Amino acid sequence: MASRSVNKVILLGRLGKDAETKFTTGGIAVTKFSLATSRRWKDQQTGEWKEETDWHNVVVWRQENVANYLTKGKQIYVEGRLQTRSYEDKEGQKKYFTEVVADDVILLGGRGEEGGQDESASQQPVSAPRTAPRPAAPAAPAAPAAPAEDRAFDQGITDDDVPF
Repeated sequence: MASRSVNKVILLGRLGKDAETKFTTGGIAVTKFSLATSRRWKDQQTGEWKEETDWHNVVVWRQENVANYLTKGKQIYVEGRLQTRSYEDKEGQKKYFTEVVADDVILLGGRGEEGGQDESASQQPVSAPRTAPRPAAPAAPAAPAAPAEDRAFDQGITDDDVPF
Protein backbone atom coordinates (compact mmCIF):
# COMPACT_ATOMS: atom_id res chain seq x y z
CA MET A 1 0.00 0.00 0.00
CA ALA A 2 1.27 3.44 -0.90
CA SER A 3 1.97 5.83 1.94
CA ARG A 4 -0.16 8.96 2.18
CA SER A 5 0.68 12.40 3.45
CA VAL A 6 -1.07 15.72 3.84
CA ASN A 7 0.37 19.21 4.00
CA LYS A 8 -2.58 21.57 4.49
CA VAL A 9 -2.82 24.78 6.49
CA ILE A 10 -5.98 26.76 7.23
CA LEU A 11 -5.60 30.04 9.11
CA LEU A 12 -8.05 32.75 10.09
CA GLY A 13 -6.40 35.80 11.58
CA ARG A 14 -5.43 39.44 11.27
CA LEU A 15 -2.64 41.01 9.27
CA GLY A 16 0.24 42.35 11.34
CA LYS A 17 1.38 44.81 8.67
CA ASP A 18 0.61 45.75 5.09
CA ALA A 19 1.49 43.07 2.54
CA GLU A 20 4.47 43.71 0.26
CA THR A 21 4.75 42.56 -3.35
CA LYS A 22 8.11 42.14 -5.07
CA PHE A 23 9.05 40.54 -8.37
CA THR A 24 11.58 37.82 -9.08
CA THR A 25 14.18 38.35 -11.80
CA GLY A 26 11.84 36.34 -14.05
CA GLY A 27 9.01 38.82 -13.42
CA ILE A 28 6.90 36.60 -11.12
CA ALA A 29 5.02 38.45 -8.37
CA VAL A 30 5.71 37.35 -4.77
CA THR A 31 3.56 38.86 -2.00
CA LYS A 32 4.53 38.38 1.64
CA PHE A 33 2.76 39.26 4.87
CA SER A 34 2.51 38.21 8.52
CA LEU A 35 -0.71 36.87 10.01
CA ALA A 36 -1.60 36.73 13.70
CA THR A 37 -3.81 33.97 15.11
CA SER A 38 -4.88 33.88 18.76
CA ARG A 39 -6.32 31.36 21.16
CA ARG A 40 -7.89 31.83 24.59
CA TRP A 41 -8.20 29.43 27.48
CA LYS A 42 -9.08 29.46 31.13
CA ASP A 43 -6.21 28.63 33.50
CA GLN A 44 -7.19 25.65 35.67
CA GLN A 45 -5.25 26.84 38.74
CA THR A 46 -6.08 30.56 38.81
CA GLY A 47 -9.38 30.57 36.92
CA GLU A 48 -8.30 33.58 34.86
CA TRP A 49 -8.45 33.81 31.08
CA LYS A 50 -5.16 33.71 29.17
CA GLU A 51 -4.46 34.48 25.54
CA GLU A 52 -1.63 33.44 23.24
CA THR A 53 -0.88 34.87 19.80
CA ASP A 54 1.08 33.04 17.09
CA TRP A 55 2.59 34.79 14.08
CA HIS A 56 2.72 33.13 10.67
CA ASN A 57 4.75 34.20 7.64
CA VAL A 58 2.64 33.84 4.48
CA VAL A 59 3.70 34.04 0.84
CA VAL A 60 1.40 34.29 -2.20
CA TRP A 61 2.81 33.65 -5.68
CA ARG A 62 1.65 35.14 -9.00
CA GLN A 63 -0.94 37.58 -7.62
CA GLU A 64 0.21 41.08 -8.55
CA ASN A 65 -2.69 43.08 -7.06
CA VAL A 66 -3.28 41.16 -3.82
CA ALA A 67 -1.19 43.55 -1.69
CA ASN A 68 -3.62 46.39 -2.46
CA TYR A 69 -6.26 44.63 -0.34
CA LEU A 70 -4.09 43.16 2.41
CA THR A 71 -3.57 46.00 4.85
CA LYS A 72 -2.66 45.96 8.54
CA GLY A 73 -5.48 44.81 10.84
CA LYS A 74 -7.66 43.21 8.14
CA GLN A 75 -9.11 39.81 8.99
CA ILE A 76 -8.40 37.18 6.35
CA TYR A 77 -8.75 33.45 5.67
CA VAL A 78 -5.69 31.68 4.27
CA GLU A 79 -5.52 28.17 2.89
CA GLY A 80 -2.28 26.63 1.68
CA ARG A 81 0.68 24.46 2.67
CA LEU A 82 3.75 24.65 4.90
CA GLN A 83 7.15 25.02 3.29
CA THR A 84 10.53 25.07 5.04
CA ARG A 85 13.54 26.61 3.35
CA SER A 86 17.12 26.95 4.51
CA TYR A 87 19.87 29.47 3.89
CA GLU A 88 23.28 30.39 5.27
CA ASP A 89 23.61 33.62 7.23
CA LYS A 90 26.61 35.98 7.15
CA GLU A 91 28.48 33.86 9.71
CA GLY A 92 27.97 30.69 7.65
CA GLN A 93 25.35 29.23 10.02
CA LYS A 94 22.52 27.29 8.39
CA LYS A 95 19.13 28.89 9.17
CA TYR A 96 15.70 27.41 8.58
CA PHE A 97 12.61 29.39 7.68
CA THR A 98 9.06 27.98 7.64
CA GLU A 99 6.26 29.80 5.87
CA VAL A 100 2.74 29.19 4.60
CA VAL A 101 2.51 29.11 0.80
CA ALA A 102 -1.05 30.33 0.23
CA ASP A 103 -3.26 28.85 -2.46
CA ASP A 104 -6.35 30.80 -1.41
CA VAL A 105 -6.68 34.14 0.41
CA ILE A 106 -10.11 35.55 1.27
CA LEU A 107 -10.87 38.91 2.86
CA LEU A 108 -13.25 38.72 5.81
CA GLY A 109 -15.10 41.34 7.81
CA GLY A 110 -18.19 43.42 7.44
CA ARG A 111 -19.18 47.04 7.14
CA GLY A 112 -17.56 48.29 10.32
CA GLU A 113 -14.19 46.94 9.40
CA GLU A 114 -14.21 48.00 5.76
CA GLY A 115 -14.67 51.70 6.43
CA GLY A 116 -18.23 52.03 5.15
CA GLN A 117 -18.00 49.80 2.10
CA ASP A 118 -20.97 47.61 1.42
CA GLU A 119 -20.84 44.03 2.61
CA SER A 120 -20.53 42.66 -0.92
CA ALA A 121 -16.88 43.78 -0.86
CA SER A 122 -16.14 41.46 2.06
CA GLN A 123 -15.53 37.73 1.87
CA GLN A 124 -14.13 38.00 -1.63
CA PRO A 125 -11.21 35.86 -2.79
CA VAL A 126 -8.17 37.98 -3.53
CA SER A 127 -6.23 35.06 -4.97
CA ALA A 128 -7.58 32.17 -6.97
CA PRO A 129 -7.32 28.71 -5.46
CA ARG A 130 -4.82 26.65 -7.40
CA THR A 131 -6.56 23.33 -6.78
CA ALA A 132 -10.09 24.24 -7.80
CA PRO A 133 -11.67 26.73 -10.19
CA ARG A 134 -12.77 30.04 -8.77
CA PRO A 135 -16.51 30.10 -8.00
CA ALA A 136 -18.64 31.83 -10.59
CA ALA A 137 -19.43 35.46 -9.85
CA PRO A 138 -23.05 36.34 -9.15
CA ALA A 139 -25.02 37.16 -12.28
CA ALA A 140 -24.81 40.81 -13.22
CA PRO A 141 -27.95 42.72 -14.11
CA ALA A 142 -28.90 42.28 -17.75
CA ALA A 143 -27.51 44.88 -20.11
CA PRO A 144 -30.03 47.10 -21.86
CA ALA A 145 -31.15 45.86 -25.26
CA ALA A 146 -29.29 47.17 -28.29
CA PRO A 147 -31.09 49.78 -30.39
CA ALA A 148 -33.34 48.24 -33.05
CA GLU A 149 -31.50 49.96 -35.88
CA ASP A 150 -28.22 48.15 -35.04
CA ARG A 151 -28.36 45.03 -37.25
CA ALA A 152 -25.23 43.46 -35.65
CA PHE A 153 -27.21 42.72 -32.48
CA ASP A 154 -30.48 41.69 -34.15
CA GLN A 155 -30.31 37.90 -33.95
CA GLY A 156 -33.92 37.22 -33.00
CA ILE A 157 -33.08 36.29 -29.38
CA THR A 158 -35.48 37.54 -26.72
CA ASP A 159 -35.56 37.37 -22.91
CA ASP A 160 -37.83 34.32 -23.23
CA ASP A 161 -34.93 32.38 -24.82
CA VAL A 162 -32.68 32.75 -21.75
CA PRO A 163 -32.94 29.61 -19.55
CA PHE A 164 -32.75 31.43 -16.19
